Amino acid sequence: METERERLRRFLARDRAWDGRFVTGVTTTGIYCLASCPARRPRPENVQFFDDEAGARAAGLRPCKRCRPDRFFAEGDPDTALYGLLRERLEAEPGTFQRVADLGRIAGLRATGLNDLFRRHGHTTPAIALQRARVKFAAARLLAGDDRLLDVALDSGFASQSVFHDNFRNVLAMSPRAYRAMADANEFAISLPVDFRHRDTLRQLGRDPSAPDQKVVGTECHKAAWLGGRPAVLSLRLLARTARCRVAIGGRVGRAPGGRRAVMAAAHVAALRLLGLDQDPRPFERRARRDRDQRRLVGPRPGLRVLQNASAFEAFCWSIIGQQINLALAFRCRSAMLELAKAPRIDDLVLHPTPAMVADLDVGALRARQFSGRKIEYLQDTSRAIADGDLPLADLADGSAVDAERKLLAQRGVGPWSSNYVMMRGFGFGDCAPIGDTGLTSGLQAWLGLEVRPDAAKTRELLEPFAPYRSFACWHLWRSLDRPEEEETE
Repeated sequence: METERERLRRFLARDRAWDGRFVTGVTTTGIYCLASCPARRPRPENVQFFDDEAGARAAGLRPCKRCRPDRFFAEGDPDTALYGLLRERLEAEPGTFQRVADLGRIAGLRATGLNDLFRRHGHTTPAIALQRARVKFAAARLLAGDDRLLDVALDSGFASQSVFHDNFRNVLAMSPRAYRAMADANEFAISLPVDFRHRDTLRQLGRDPSAPDQKVVGTECHKAAWLGGRPAVLSLRLLARTARCRVAIGGRVGRAPGGRRAVMAAAHVAALRLLGLDQDPRPFERRARRDRDQRRLVGPRPGLRVLQNASAFEAFCWSIIGQQINLALAFRCRSAMLELAKAPRIDDLVLHPTPAMVADLDVGALRARQFSGRKIEYLQDTSRAIADGDLPLADLADGSAVDAERKLLAQRGVGPWSSNYVMMRGFGFGDCAPIGDTGLTSGLQAWLGLEVRPDAAKTRELLEPFAPYRSFACWHLWRSLDRPEEEETE
């Protein structure tokens, strides 16, 4: 159970992700509220926390008329449900939405309310969400059959084939025709933006030179991964404006759901994630240039992207393993987990274990490799929940950020740092802040010339001006700690 101090912090920050985890009683007014209540904050000495609504009512408190905790507990968060409905409609039939305003009409929201909904729950804008839903729908059609490109474009909601082509390249870094050709190939090429940071990307991909599942050799990165249900190695060769991607598949491809097409589609997704190409930093950089302090932080690293792990489960495992230990020990523990899981090998690389493999690891063997008892419990209990379907990472990644954080925080051993790390590097949300990260606080201290490193509350305050792009801001703060000789000016 979270501490009273943590609850107070969340209440003062109006953190919507903690709505429902506790209620706040205000003794001077006799009401109880959700964590995100917009009302003016009372003095801390006039606040009392309860685990649930029943406890607050038993204390003689009544529900707040502004945040309506009684309605929340009776119906669930209505915004989360509304966002989920819109996402389902977008995924199923993006072609029916000709304009962003069509989304607003279905939701019953004007432009400002619709933007707020997508910013809070999707860390994006309605326009970007509509564009990506159309491209995702078209990509599935391209791999599934031989329909004419114009028919695919129109059915996906694009006004013409040229508009379709431009949007498809913008999102998936290749043309529709080239994407369709992947179905019968074992390699493909994706375009790199002009400001792509080659050396920085390769350095981050190879930051653990002893990793059993990933290695960087020269301008190439080789990553063992489960792609479309099959063990495979994805090799990325970074050229000036292109990444050449090659896939070596283990086992019989025909047994995988969807065969080679599923493998190649998954390889394409993994390539974009590993290279940070599924999020565009330009809106963040344009806004940062308007603020002197932000410009000073972002200016030295134009084009810096947030690199994701190959899968959400990899990000989750690292978030547990890396808690409260130094980086070198975290690397050793992660390598030990991969070795002990006895996951398949392919081309001298070990695949990251599945949730079921991690849940079944021998506790004694993990202890012998410097895992603490508590860390083992957290890692295996949550891996078992993922394997059993009680914590569906894929669904959380495709749904509401608020709902995802709430469900992650409900797991033992997952706190604000872990949940935001998984949401940033596993789910690809763009407005995350792993509060409590020592590198983050060190970066803030150096950037602003602070005498002491900021605590959790101060860290939240200092990162607030970067919203809704805090993931990019955190990445810049981490990279700002690199040695001068590691900086590049491409």
